[in-house]
Amino acid sequence: MHVRMTLLAAGRSSIGADVRFDDDRSLDAAGWEEAVRRAPTLSHLAAAQLRYCSPSTRCRETGAVLGLSPLAQPALLDWDMGRWRGATLTEVTVREPEAVHQWRTDPRSAPHGGESLLTFIRRIGGWLDTRPVAAGEWAVAVTEPSIVRAALCYVLKAPPHTYWHLDVQPLATLTLTGLTGDWRLELR
Repeated sequence: MHVRMTLLAAGRSSIGADVRFDDDRSLDAAGWEEAVRRAPTLSHLAAAQLRYCSPSTRCRETGAVLGLSPLAQPALLDWDMGRWRGATLTEVTVREPEAVHQWRTDPRSAPHGGESLLTFIRRIGGWLDTRPVAAGEWAVAVTEPSIVRAALCYVLKAPPHTYWHLDVQPLATLTLTGLTGDWRLELR
C-alpha cells in the first residue's frame, strides 16, 4: 500500500536579497501575516496522521501558526553550508568567486566545508525512503524550500543541476505518493 507525504515550504523569514545560507531566523512580519491568511486553505494538512518539521525556527513557527504541532526531525535540517552559514550569496561571491562557481557547477563539491549538493539530495531522499510513515498513512512535513527542491530532484531522478532551476515559494506544497525508491509526484 502506498503512503502519502506532503512537503510544505515554511513561511517567509526574510526578503530575497537578505536570504542567508542556513539561516535560523523567525518568520518575518510578512511571513506571519501570510501564514495566518493562508491557514484556512492549508487547514486540511492537520488531518495527516503524522506531522513533522525541519528543526529551524521558521519551520516550527509555520507549523504552529497552521495548528499542525509538528515533531522536529533532525534529518530535515537545511543544507549544511559550512563556513558560509549566515552569509548571503552576494557576500560569499565577493569573497570567494571561484568557490561559488565550483559549488554551482559541480554537484559533488563542497568548497564551503559543508554538504555537497549531491550529498544533500541523497540525505533528503534517504529520509523520504526511510520515513516514519506506515502504509496507507499520510504525513506532512514543514520544511525549508531547499528541502522541497532536493526532494523533487530525488523523486524525479533528475540530474543534480536541476536543483538550480526550481523555485519554491513560501507555503508551497508538494505531495508525493509511493513506496521506498518509487515515488510519484501528485499534482492537484
